[in-house]
Amino acid sequence: MSAVVGGLVVVIWGVLLFARDGWWRAREHDAGIVVAPAAWPAVVAVVPARDEAAVIGRAVASLAAQDYPGDFRVIVVDDGSSDGTGAVARAAGGRRVTVLRAAPLAAGWTGKLAAVAQGIGGAGESAFLWLTDADIEHAPDTLRSLVARAVAERAVLVSLMARLRTDSLAERALVPAFVWFFMLLFPFAAVNRPGRVAAAAGGVMLVDRAALVRVGGIAAIRTALIDDCALAKLMKIQGKITLLLTRRSVSLRPYPRVGDIGAMIARSAYAQLGYSPLLLLGTIAGLGLTFLAPPVLTVFSDGWLRLAGIAAWSMMSAAFQPMLRFYRRSPAWGAAVPAIATVYAWYTLVSAIQYWRGRGGQWKGRSQAATA
Repeated sequence: MSAVVGGLVVVIWGVLLFARDGWWRAREHDAGIVVAPAAWPAVVAVVPARDEAAVIGRAVASLAAQDYPGDFRVIVVDDGSSDGTGAVARAAGGRRVTVLRAAPLAAGWTGKLAAVAQGIGGAGESAFLWLTDADIEHAPDTLRSLVARAVAERAVLVSLMARLRTDSLAERALVPAFVWFFMLLFPFAAVNRPGRVAAAAGGVMLVDRAALVRVGGIAAIRTALIDDCALAKLMKIQGKITLLLTRRSVSLRPYPRVGDIGAMIARSAYAQLGYSPLLLLGTIAGLGLTFLAPPVLTVFSDGWLRLAGIAAWSMMSAAFQPMLRFYRRSPAWGAAVPAIATVYAWYTLVSAIQYWRGRGGQWKGRSQAATA
């Protein structure tokens, strides 16, 4: 049995490195120059917000400060906040920003998507909708870059993976891996070419409004917990979508403890598995074989089995290096990938347990997953 495992781990990592679109290289980013369009179309940003007073001021101020040459407005939808979120947004936004009070949450909707839908309802007939979060701060040229790329590529969706915080020890240990695992599931190169692979990052999504209407609007994904990827799947039916890494947009939300990051993972991990116990078992077993078996073979075996473990562990560590460079973290974190994967496996299991207890999709006091 151990001989089979030794061979499998080397094959698995060989396939992941050389036969999956180079996902780990982190080459897809928005740093390149894009030619400006002949005319700048109208854009409305929609920002759903629930109890975000601590971060929304900086986020909205960065939207109001966009150097966009065309018509641009911002709609913040205050989704039942109890901490003065709406007042902070008004104070930070200036003339470009309108704050709406969300209607009570209707049955069959997640809170965020209900707020987004109401914001879009008040957006008028703009060519593009910029869907962004209340905890994302943008460089002044972000919208200009997004629109130029959308027009040049004739894309119906352009999404940027905002750079997450890595200030606390927990963030330094686990956040780069969050993006890395996402890229493993959805290689950006595959997302960006024709085909079935579709994904987006909800913090920054520029959406062609007419194409969104054609797929049924936000109502078409109203129950989705992983709403960004659900939207990307629909939009790719309409045309090209693009997903890139960025340094222009950064998350302001802190995750000071491992448990805070764990809650973020648990909120949607089981939803990603379609709430399937069988897929859950397969995922845990797959994570164990892919990430834990190599160090176990390295430490507890000898001969060629130890060499197989060392080879697989070295390959996974090497695959993590481009993401560590993007986040300006020490390359030594590459050796910790098995431990990091163990944390993600644990919180995937926690996600399932929360769902079985009727508390799935926890966010700001709401359990938004369908009950088991």
